[in-house]
Amino acid sequence: MTLIEASIRDQVNRDLDCSEASYRLMAMRAEVAELIVRWKAAGGGERLPTVRERLSRSFEDRAGAKVKVDKAKKPGASHSNARV
Repeated sequence: MTLIEASIRDQVNRDLDCSEASYRLMAMRAEVAELIVRWKAAGGGERLPTVRERLSRSFEDRAGAKVKVDKAKKPGASHSNARV
């Protein structure tokens, strides 16, 4: 959705017709609204995160998924990635 919004801004800034992209964006927003209605009808009642909150959580999840190093196990000389 953000890509289409950026496309619309770009088209407006260049004084181009943005009606097609606008129709696609309105259809996406209508679909999201329908999904929220279904979610609430199914018992969903918690606050939905904003885009900024969702993106920051995704970033934290990726940053937090670091490889754990086993300090008891030391690699030998045969495991070196260095080029000679």
